[in-house]
Amino acid sequence: MAFAKLKALIRRAAARTYDDLWRAVGHVCELFTDEECYNFFKAAGYETN
Repeated sequence: MAFAKLKALIRRAAARTYDDLWRAVGHVCELFTDEECYNFFKAAGYETN
């Protein structure tokens, strides 16, 4: 689920060079909330505290 969201956000950024791609990844990662990441791990079957 997280990877699908990451791919969609990177596509939307339309990065066409290696450097632009990594800048987009860095910016996109800021768009994931703590709660959302928690839910991704929980849905994947990892034990949560």
